[in-house]
Amino acid sequence: MANESRPCPCGIGDRFDYEGCGQEVQVEHIKAYVCKAPASADKAVVVIHDIFGWQLPNTRYMADMLAANGYIAICPDFFAGREAWKPSDDWSKFDDWLKTRDARKINKEADAVLKYLKEQCGAKKLGVVGFCWGGIAVHHLMMTYPELKAGVSLYGLIKDSDDISNLLNPTFFIFAEKDDFIPLHQITLLEQKLNKNCKVDFEVKIYPGQTHGFVHRRGEDISPQDKPYIEEGRKDMINWLNKYI
Repeated sequence: MANESRPCPCGIGDRFDYEGCGQEVQVEHIKAYVCKAPASADKAVVVIHDIFGWQLPNTRYMADMLAANGYIAICPDFFAGREAWKPSDDWSKFDDWLKTRDARKINKEADAVLKYLKEQCGAKKLGVVGFCWGGIAVHHLMMTYPELKAGVSLYGLIKDSDDISNLLNPTFFIFAEKDDFIPLHQITLLEQKLNKNCKVDFEVKIYPGQTHGFVHRRGEDISPQDKPYIEEGRKDMINWLNKYI
């Protein structure tokens, strides 16, 4: 976990002793973590990682949770083999690192993953969720891929200038009230633009007292006062997927 002097947005709850329920596979030019539902399923969710990459236990835990709720869950390496950020890295170099990993330039990886889900897993209904960097990616994909019937973007950074209204299918936006990286006024602006221009169902929800990364924290790192909101966020995510997929 990052120390207090480093602005580690997703660092709370980083645990590396987690054994996932799925398996790693090769999907064309990228690797992916896949977790199948207990019973046969024809619905799948793409899980998009944060800056710490596809191997982060927290994110795989979310994939396992989705599988337990009846979905084929796949967490691909959207960095395509490039190094993920580490909490111990030099944060003064973070902006330069991020420039080489544009969350809006992942169509090649998305194409490969969607093809894999359809042809190798028998998926007929598709959705996507993403955390932090992955939340930005979800927003992009939901404006690009009509076959994604539902999306959940969790604390994805947004900018005033972003083209954010042309969603193709229902999208749910989860934010934390006390997120040091996403000012509340940006969330308000997002909601205003969606209310004005968006043609599909959407919801923007802010969870009281929560900080960046709250939904995909793991058990030992969850404080008693935060637990109800974390559970609510996870339940809301699954309910949205269930409603539209």
